[in-house]
Amino acid sequence: MRKENVKVIVWGLGSMGKGIAEMLLNKKGVDVVGAVVRGDKIGKSMYEFLDMERGDREDLATGSFEDVIKEGAADIVVLGTDSFTKDNFEKIKYCVERKINVVSTAEEMAYPKAQEPELTAEIDKLAKENGVTVLGTGINPGLIMDLLVLTLTGACIDVESIKAERINNLSPFGPAVMKGQGVGITVDEFNKRVEEDNLDGHVGFPETITMIADGLGWELSDDIKLTRAPIVSSVYRKAPNAEVQPGDVAGCNMKGYGYVDGEMKIEMLHPQQVEPQLEGGTTGDYITIKGNPNINMSITPEVPGGIGTIAMTVNMIPNIINARPGLKTMIDLPIPRAIMGDMRDLIED
Repeated sequence: MRKENVKVIVWGLGSMGKGIAEMLLNKKGVDVVGAVVRGDKIGKSMYEFLDMERGDREDLATGSFEDVIKEGAADIVVLGTDSFTKDNFEKIKYCVERKINVVSTAEEMAYPKAQEPELTAEIDKLAKENGVTVLGTGINPGLIMDLLVLTLTGACIDVESIKAERINNLSPFGPAVMKGQGVGITVDEFNKRVEEDNLDGHVGFPETITMIADGLGWELSDDIKLTRAPIVSSVYRKAPNAEVQPGDVAGCNMKGYGYVDGEMKIEMLHPQQVEPQLEGGTTGDYITIKGNPNINMSITPEVPGGIGTIAMTVNMIPNIINARPGLKTMIDLPIPRAIMGDMRDLIED
């Protein structure tokens, strides 16, 4: 007898949630059975928010999380909101207590114990008590600057140091990311927000650096160091969710450093901005591992951040459903890969 389709609820239909819903609707063996939205979006057809036709699919009305997320309603909730573990916690708790697995796109959830050890322990406890699994993933953190780095070290006898650089285009992301990166503001405002610790830049370097260190068995000896600098545009730039005047900020040049026994062992460089090609910029992902042997990897142009996050989130669904209960990270589960067949075939009995 054929298994039932994998049932998925999408919480949030912003830039990422919308793309995730569209990807799911084009996969075999999976059904989107609910979409959680807020305010005046509630009660409208999900297809009003998607860039695809409903066709002969059953229509699906959006609703509040209380109306949509009920025990037995789905196998997994895709949580496409927020960037921080503390902001995700109550939402994850709500889903888990209704015995539904969760995959979150929140950057800090990729390795939450790096900055939120108490919430990490609580999420793990709740998930185990309710027999479900929770995972945070995305393109970065989740793959490019952490899981892929660790995978490449599998070919090393020894590792002396790691440098990862991601030069990417921010344009596919939503308003929350644009605000967090300072896109469109003046340089003075950018520097003021950095001084006030009110500008996120790239969210996830503490998680990425801690994941790599834990994965290799390195013990970080000092606080992880982070720096943020404005990328100033000399031309007018426009993205779907941002507009930049000449002389204003097009993005954030974010750097992170991890130390072992006082020596810098992990270096993360992440300049990201909207429409870099307008000033001759090229994108790419670069990993340099010094060790035995030395390993150098480059991907040009970059793996697109928006598409990559959408794909990682969907492609990890079978691994999450199959996993033992608890809070997991990308180094706990089988490697991600594209699902080109029927998702049901990847679900264990």
